[in-house]
Amino acid sequence: MSVKKLPLPLIVVMIMAPQILETLYSPALTAIRADYQIDATQASHTLSVYFFAFAFGVAFWGTVSDQYGRRMAMLAGLMMYTAGALLAIVSSSFALLLVSRAVIAFGAAVGSVVTQTMLRDVYQGPALGKMFAMIGMALSISPIVGMLSGGMLVFWGGHMAIFIAQGGFALLLLIWCWQALPETRQQTTGMALIPCLMEMLRDKQIWCSALLIASFNVMAFSYFSLAPFIFQNLGLSSEQFGYSGIVLAFGSLCGAAANRYFLQHGLCAYRQIQLAGLLALLAAVSAWYWQTSLMILLPCMAITVAFGLAIPNILSQALKHYRNRLGAAGAVLGLVYYLLIAGGLALAAMGQHLPLTLFACSLLSLTCSARLKHYAES
Repeated sequence: MSVKKLPLPLIVVMIMAPQILETLYSPALTAIRADYQIDATQASHTLSVYFFAFAFGVAFWGTVSDQYGRRMAMLAGLMMYTAGALLAIVSSSFALLLVSRAVIAFGAAVGSVVTQTMLRDVYQGPALGKMFAMIGMALSISPIVGMLSGGMLVFWGGHMAIFIAQGGFALLLLIWCWQALPETRQQTTGMALIPCLMEMLRDKQIWCSALLIASFNVMAFSYFSLAPFIFQNLGLSSEQFGYSGIVLAFGSLCGAAANRYFLQHGLCAYRQIQLAGLLALLAAVSAWYWQTSLMILLPCMAITVAFGLAIPNILSQALKHYRNRLGAAGAVLGLVYYLLIAGGLALAAMGQHLPLTLFACSLLSLTCSARLKHYAES
């Protein structure tokens, strides 16, 4: 498989898709609370439901991609994503909305696990690290694309406009993949999901990686889950909340640029992860001080800097010992860390306290980053 045959624009869009999907949805949370007559905790739980279903989708599509190929898995997942978006459009009750969110998440998970697997099929070593750094740069614009679009769509058409946009996005991705996506699966020994799961659950380095990925994601997505209600309490609209995506995108861009700079100047991935954990802790303390002010945007921007600095390095190192079964290994890793993300966001939704969530996750990230290099080398 030649590297030139991998359509990088499509790969970048596919790996951005889950984040765009959620940041597009976030400005609709206050409208969903009003339209379905539910409270803020229930509205926020629609994000944790999404991540629970996403976790099992990652496990399923990663296994399918090993058995039947990357292309087939991607197309099937996008078909399910499209079906879930259509179900959301016709949902007349909160229970049906939750079901549609689960179907969307299960299908959209293919964009995370299969695109990462395809990158690992084609690239190795420093080249893979550079590719994940480039992906990090692309991910930095996801919040602004999703939140600005979501804020305007809610202003124009309420939460239903969000569901229609999600359906259109899913259909566009399906057509694009059908036309342009190649097959990158190599001849590998492979491994069934359950044996791979049992092996990886005994691997302390995998647990450290999963906890790190989960902690940084919970910090980022707790903003999307809880901040709409902070903005509402400050007397600001969903559209104005959408504009905060500009600040977050700037932070993500700075984090990704810093990651690229540090890679070029020889700072190892593990040191970058530790630096990101320390920055997150400082941001969490600042968020506690500014929790009743719009100034909370500054520490939240710092969280996105830490996210952009840490996540590409964690992902590029996580599966280096599992190259002979990348689909199954990626599925297991994704299953573990998305379940952790879902659980973390469920707790955040129940607490409805953004600074406390950031503080707890930043401490976890610092603890795990201190142990990751030791476990990876042992």
